Amino acid sequence: MTSRSIGLLALPNVQLLDVAGPLDVFAEANAQSGRTLYSLALIGTEPGPITTSSGRRLLPDRLAPADAGAAFDTLLVAGAPRIHEAAVGADLLAWLADAAAHCRRYGSVCSGAFLLGQAGLLTGRRVTTHWAVAERLAVRYPEAQVEPDAICLFDGPVRTAAGVTAGLDLALALVEEDQGAEIARRVAAQLVMFFKRGGGQMQFSRRGVSAPAGRSALQEVQRWVAAHPAEDHGIERLAERAGMSPRHFARLFRAETGLTPAAYVETVRIEAGRRLLETGEIALKQVAGACGFRDVDTLRRAFQRRVGTTPAEYRRRHARG
Repeated sequence: MTSRSIGLLALPNVQLLDVAGPLDVFAEANAQSGRTLYSLALIGTEPGPITTSSGRRLLPDRLAPADAGAAFDTLLVAGAPRIHEAAVGADLLAWLADAAAHCRRYGSVCSGAFLLGQAGLLTGRRVTTHWAVAERLAVRYPEAQVEPDAICLFDGPVRTAAGVTAGLDLALALVEEDQGAEIARRVAAQLVMFFKRGGGQMQFSRRGVSAPAGRSALQEVQRWVAAHPAEDHGIERLAERAGMSPRHFARLFRAETGLTPAAYVETVRIEAGRRLLETGEIALKQVAGACGFRDVDTLRRAFQRRVGTTPAEYRRRHARG
C-alpha cells in the first residue's frame, strides 16, 4: 500500500500545536496500523529553523516557494497569531495555489485559512477558523461561507478546522476518511481525545460583551443591563432609561454599538448564564431566572443558538471542580 503524503506549511511565528497536533495524529495512525499510512513533511518558507510563537524552533523538511513542483496527497496550512496581518509574498501564494491544484485535498488549521483566502482557494466554499477571527475572515473573503461555530468542515477538496486543538480533530477526521472508523477510534483512544467532539467551538468563545460603546447615555444603559441581567430590558424600558423615544433609541443603539438592543441583552444574559453554569450547581430553572430568561426552555434555545450546545451539556463540559 502506497503511503499518502501530508504536507504542512508553517510560516514564521506559527502556533506550535497547529503543527504538532495534526502530525502526531497521522504518526499515531501509522503506529496503530503497523504500516506507513502517511509520510509527513513540514514545509517552511525560508532557510533555517522555523521559530514558533512560543519561541521553540522547528526544522522544516522542505521549503516553499523554492521547492517548486512539490506534490502532496494532502496539503494543510498551520495558523499563527496575527497571520492575517503577515506580509506574504506573491511567489508563496502562487506556490500554494499551484500545490493545492495538484492535491487530492487541502485545507487549514485555525487562522491558516487566511493564507488559503489570499491564494484564492476559499471561493464558494464552506469554511471555518478560530472563533476570534471568524468574522474578520468572513469580511475579508466574502466569497467564502464562513461558519464560526464549526469544529471542522469538509467542502469539496477543502478541509478546514477551528482554533488550535481542532487541528487534532481535523487530522483524526482525515484518518477516518482515508482508513475508516476503526483505525481512527484507536488513534483517538491512544491520544486520549474525543473521536467526535460534542458541540461547536462557540462554547469555548470568551469574547462576551465588549466594553460599553457609543455616547454616554447608551453606555449607561449597557452598564445597567450588564449589572442587572434579570431585569426587564424591553425596548421601552431601555429607551426610557436613556431619555429617548423607543424608535430613536433602537436606531441609535444599533448605529453606535453594532448590535440591536435585543441582541445586546441576549449576549449579556448568555454570558451571565455561562458564568453560573461554570461556577455553581444551582438548578437550570434558577440559572434561567437569575439571567433574565423566561424559563428553562428559553434559556436552552438561546444557548443552542448562540453557544452551540445545551446549558446542561455546557455545565458538564465546563464546570469547575
